[in-house]
Amino acid sequence: MERVRDVSELPKAHLHLHFTGSMRITTLLELADKHGIHLPDALTSGEPPKLRATDERGWFRFQRLYDAARSCLREPEDIQRLVREAAEEDLRDGSGWLEIQVDPTSYAPRLGGLIPALEVILDAVDSAMRETGLGMRVLVAANRMKHPLDARTLARLAVRYADRGIVGFGLSNDERRGMARDFDRAFAIAREGGLLAAPHGGELTGPASVRDCLDDLDASRIGHGVRAAEDPRLLKRLADRGITCEVCPASNVALGVYEKPEDVPLRTLFEAGVPMALGADDPLLFGSRLAAQYEIARRHHDFTDAELAELARQSVRGSAAPQDVKEKLLSGIDAWLTAPAE
Repeated sequence: MERVRDVSELPKAHLHLHFTGSMRITTLLELADKHGIHLPDALTSGEPPKLRATDERGWFRFQRLYDAARSCLREPEDIQRLVREAAEEDLRDGSGWLEIQVDPTSYAPRLGGLIPALEVILDAVDSAMRETGLGMRVLVAANRMKHPLDARTLARLAVRYADRGIVGFGLSNDERRGMARDFDRAFAIAREGGLLAAPHGGELTGPASVRDCLDDLDASRIGHGVRAAEDPRLLKRLADRGITCEVCPASNVALGVYEKPEDVPLRTLFEAGVPMALGADDPLLFGSRLAAQYEIARRHHDFTDAELAELARQSVRGSAAPQDVKEKLLSGIDAWLTAPAE
């Protein structure tokens, strides 16, 4: 059998990680105990919860579990711990750059308001970078279940704090609710302020939602985007424009978008020339982190080490990392590939 290299040592960028979803299960249990919060059994069993979000009832259950976990983040110290541990986990998996995604309105009620909540998050990111050495930035995401005016407020705030480490603006939650075009003004504000546009699309609904992200929001990256595989013309458009899709294989299977890891269309996207950045999405709920996504590509899609290295390069190129960071990571990828396999 051909020897293979350790994917946890492959330098890479992590572009799709949600804030609360990045939490360690042990941290969740300790914070729940600290604040006297009773968690649903699905979060305390020691196993990833059984989820299926292809219908609205299943998505509601997923969101309810996420909200229960988020309710345990009540103090600045909790936020600092979460961010530091997310950085530590990423470093363990070979990440040299992390863009963590957050909707600060979800934390505002317990942290003194929207602006104080965002500042607590940004301070935590600054501290985590100093303590761990990992490059980190923030992508502020609006909730498509809320009014588009809320998204505009968030976009303006994100632009205001761009010099504090915010690099992008996203749109998350159930694609089946809230048309992309309703959020066009918020994304225009973000783009005009120099932020990259990275809305979710092509996960719970088909290729049309990816097209909407391109046409209505002028997306430069797509959160997920896997359903574009169902439309060859859309694949070509993504490839021609170099739009990076933040693909999260374990998440796709856990939420029932695809039945098995081998059903996730990694090969289809890769061979069509669509740039990909593999991401863990919500490790707390899906049970696997960044390196495991590369293992899925290897084990279930027969990606060679050379192809895994190219996936890592695509993640770096699609990031908002400074050029010197990109060059360092790309050099590290070349070194990983040229080193002897064990």
